[in-house]
Amino acid sequence: MTTPTVVLTNNKGGVGKTTTTINLAYGLCQSLKQAGAANPRVLIVDTDSQAHATLTATGSKDYTRHNSLCAVLGADRKETTEVLSRVIVASHWLPELHVIPASAELEATERELFSTPGAPYRLADALSVIRHHYAAIVIDTRPSFSLMTEMGLLAATDAVITLEPRYLETVGLQSVINKIYEIREGWRHPDLRLSGVVVTKFDRRVKGHQEMIESLRQHPNLGKLLCGIIPANEAVAYAHRSHLSVYAYDPTSTASEAYAQMVGWMLKRLFVKEAV
Repeated sequence: MTTPTVVLTNNKGGVGKTTTTINLAYGLCQSLKQAGAANPRVLIVDTDSQAHATLTATGSKDYTRHNSLCAVLGADRKETTEVLSRVIVASHWLPELHVIPASAELEATERELFSTPGAPYRLADALSVIRHHYAAIVIDTRPSFSLMTEMGLLAATDAVITLEPRYLETVGLQSVINKIYEIREGWRHPDLRLSGVVVTKFDRRVKGHQEMIESLRQHPNLGKLLCGIIPANEAVAYAHRSHLSVYAYDPTSTASEAYAQMVGWMLKRLFVKEAV
């Protein structure tokens, strides 16, 4: 079976992509360990030059062009294995949770790759070398549909959209869905599927938030893909500040419980292939 590779995407910032990426990856890894899986290893790929996923999961963002994703994307095919072995680092959360770090130099690397033949497939080609070592791969993306985000989509088997419960977010949701389908059809990547929609920063006291969730649930297609409703919770911000997963920071918080439910949903979606 092909290693499930999940890309978190939206062309807006501040919607919880990175928070969801790192807590989904941690949750998958921990769940696989607890289930006694022969291979519980999970890999986070940080494609955002802000490197927030890298910082939170490794405790550092002092990575350069030579020891980050930049080196992987710039490597010749024959060098890929060696570069990956040098670049991949263990998270400071779980020894089985690994990270390909981002660097502030990713934007320069992206500009350099624009005129390179086959550039959009660079990440997919690199991950194909090590995919079999991991039970799952989770890719964080920047808040735009740049070349780097296209690389993430082309490397993925499953796309998950994160959004806030606001009117304009739901209006823009269709454009994100269209982009995923455009990658699938236009780039001849039929294995990519839209596998989930996660709503973050939900406040049940806000009527508009309640109405948006209900609208999603009633939608004939998107209702089946609503895989997580993550409440606005200060534990998330404090976990980031402490460079911890929200589970480790406060396992009893409402955000931890919501992410745990999402992880359970995604485990079925990715490994059991349960119809939703």
